[in-house]
Parts: sequence; structure tokens; C-alpha cells
Amino acid sequence: MLKAGIVGLPNVGKSTLFNALTRTRKAESANYPFCTIDPNVGVVQVPDARLEPLRAISKTDKVIPAAIEFVDIAGLVEGASKGEGLGNKFLANIREVDAIAHVVRCFDDDDIIHNMGSIDPIRDIEVINTELILSDITSLESQKEKLVKRARGGDKEAAENIELIDRLLPHLNETKPAITLNMTDDELVVLKRLCLLSAKRVLYACNVAENDLADTSANDYVAKVKQYAEEHHGAGICIISAAVEAELIDFDEAESAEYLESLGVKDSGVSLLIRAAYDLLGLASYFTAGVQEVRAWTFKKGMKAPQCAGVIHTDFEHGFIKAEVVAYEDLIAAGSVASARDAGKYRLEGKDYEFKDGDVTLFRFNN
Repeated sequence: MLKAGIVGLPNVGKSTLFNALTRTRKAESANYPFCTIDPNVGVVQVPDARLEPLRAISKTDKVIPAAIEFVDIAGLVEGASKGEGLGNKFLANIREVDAIAHVVRCFDDDDIIHNMGSIDPIRDIEVINTELILSDITSLESQKEKLVKRARGGDKEAAENIELIDRLLPHLNETKPAITLNMTDDELVVLKRLCLLSAKRVLYACNVAENDLADTSANDYVAKVKQYAEEHHGAGICIISAAVEAELIDFDEAESAEYLESLGVKDSGVSLLIRAAYDLLGLASYFTAGVQEVRAWTFKKGMKAPQCAGVIHTDFEHGFIKAEVVAYEDLIAAGSVASARDAGKYRLEGKDYEFKDGDVTLFRFNN
């Protein structure tokens, strides 16, 4: 299962957000730095409004959503790349995740201390980015030293690594994340081998006050983060209020909906963040639907039919024959499986079919 790591400076709301994401109070939340030392890990269901209509059509009571993992990583501080705070440990935790949800404080509150003495989201972002970049520079310089001898001996992979390292180092030295370097498809394959922190995809989670949740147009902090994300990182943003989400932890679905409506919003910021992180990880969902259960299965965008079958079981991939597929929209419009079949909306797809988000499928395979 792919993981999204929640990172940020101390006291920006990371652990509060993690608790809300997992609907637990697993991570200690305290008004001082380093209240999270070991990363907390939570498996989070991906909200998907398509599941209920599929359940109704399938006439089943069992629904299984897709899921992803979130990791709450302790707050980084300036100098982390040199071991400041608990820097080495924290950077190692970030190295183990597949994408980053970077929580940025976008609210004023004199009662909640900021370890840098003031609220400045762009400064906070750059502190974290700089630490990741500095760590990458050290890593690449070390890797290059070990690769030179292998490359001289004719090792093609070592030579490819060195060639990209020589392009990356000047880029990183300009404090630009590795992910922003223009690379060919072949270089992107090499990049994965280098295991760089600043090569991970990023989503900025703007943590706002309750009063700003419905309309952030007057929040200058959010505007600055949005502009920075677009211009410097090609990243997206998501608006959340960790304080509001903390309140929702103990509410049932009806109470949550009523509370959110009172704040002028229709959906939980956490739901938006989970879906955004799912997309950030390059994931999508296809469905199986029958009287036994309706289930969302996670696949990587671009996967072909046999690989998607293998998500259910390796036997499905090895013995793959065909996939019987109908688009979610076509099935819902028809109102039933029988009607969709009569309308010719079901089709048989072979090994070269690239699955699409929302496909409803039944696999045919040899045992």
C-alpha cells in the first residue's frame, strides 16, 4: 500500500490532522515541538460517493472502500539535514513515504506558539524544502563517490546515475526541488533509483481557522501558498481546518453533516485531503459489484487489465482471459446490470486495455 507522509514544522496541526484523518486520537497533540517522535501510521478509507449507488444496484449490504496509508511524521526544524532536532530520524521517515502532504499554518492564534516566532507560511515551506534539498545534495554527493569506480568499469547503470546526478546537483544548489527539473522518461526511471526526498510529489494542506473554512478569499496566507505552489513546485493545495476536523472525530455522519453545514461547507476538509492524496499518489479505483459485496480496488493509473486483475489475486493476473467492463456512469444511467447489458454498455476487454477510474468489472480467468 502506498503511503502519504504528513510533514510540516512543529505546531502547524499535523498530529491533530492525523487524528482527524484516522478518526482516532492516536497521535499525541500538544502545544510544544516534538510531541510526535515515532511516526504514527494509519490506514484511511478513501471517501467515494460512487459506492452507495453501486450498493443499491447490487442489492448488497457490504461495501468496502479503497484505502491508503498516512504517516504522521514529527515536525522538522531548520538544520534537520545536519541533525538538528531529531532531523536524521525524521528525514529517514520521509524517505519511506511515496508522497508528501505538507501541512502549512495559515491562521493566527496567540495561544498556539510557533517555533519561529511568527506566522509566515512561505518561510515555513522554504525551511522544509531547504532541509529536504540539503539532505538530497549530501546524498547525491555520497552516491556519486561510490558510483565513479563502477562507471569506469563499464557499469551502464552507474554511468546513467552519474549523468543525472551531474544535472541534479546544480539544480538543487539553486534550492530547487528535484521534482522541478525537466527530465526525460528515461531520466525519471533513473531518478527513482536515487531515492531523493525532494523528488516526491507534494500537496500543500493549508490549515485555516474555523471562520475561514467556507471562504478563504480574505486569507492572505492561503493566497500566498497557492501562488507559491503553482510557481515553484507545480503542486496543488487543499484547504483544511484541523481544529474543525478534531471536533468531527466524535460525531456520527449525520452530526458531522449538520456541523459542516453550520460552517457553510458541504464536505469535510479531511475527505478532500484524502482524495487529493490518493490522486497525488497516482492512484485510481475500479469496482467489483455483486450481491456479496461492492468493493473499490486501488490501481496505479496506466495499469493494464491483467495487472488490475492481479490487484485482487495473482491467480487472476496469471490466468487472465478477458475483463468484462462497464463504465460507472453507464451502469448508473441504465439503472441495473440487466439494462446496461441490453443497452450494449458492457464490453469485453483484453490484455492491452488500460483501466479507467470508475470501471466496473468482472474478470474471466483460467484457474
